[in-house]
Amino acid sequence: MVRDGIPFVVVPAVFAFICLVLGFWVIWFWAVTVLLVLIAAFMAYFFRNPRRSIPLEPGIVLAAADGKVTIARQASADSPESLVSIFLSPLDVHINRAPIEGQIVDISYKKGKFVMATNNKSRLLNEQNSLTIQGAELTIRCVQIAGVLARRIVCWKRRGERVKCGEQFGMIKFGSRTDVLMPSNVEVTVHEGMHVRGGETIIGRIKS
Repeated sequence: MVRDGIPFVVVPAVFAFICLVLGFWVIWFWAVTVLLVLIAAFMAYFFRNPRRSIPLEPGIVLAAADGKVTIARQASADSPESLVSIFLSPLDVHINRAPIEGQIVDISYKKGKFVMATNNKSRLLNEQNSLTIQGAELTIRCVQIAGVLARRIVCWKRRGERVKCGEQFGMIKFGSRTDVLMPSNVEVTVHEGMHVRGGETIIGRIKS
């Protein structure tokens, strides 16, 4: 479990214990205890941090999050950057991972609205945090986008730090969207509707 999730698990667990004790005197506290235990269990599940097998192939771009691919767009004359957009439901792992190895040359936060993350307008209107990672062969932008429920974007890294491919750099709490924008020399290898795993699924390869 990630450290940001500890308060969300501990608080309902503590109240559940208190209600359990009070239940010996007032029986309806047992029902509250069950509810609080269920909340604590869901929070532990939501903030889970499973291990991932990071691919070590050269010239690849990995998914920055778990979830469903809602946009898989190859660069074109109208869109100079390739784009893979991933929607994270409340049941997905919400940790964000670096798609490539490199240096974080820029971090840009923008306030905004909280439009449904599946709406294409969300990537333009919603609150978001953008990381630009410069690697040996390419530079990509990874954008954390808040959704209707997600009201807290967390970034654990700072400008100037280096990240390894697949390394955790942050999370978005309670439903969100993560975009990976890549240069035109990267071929998108996923399709819309596909479910990907952050730090594990290859979403792009540098064209030979």
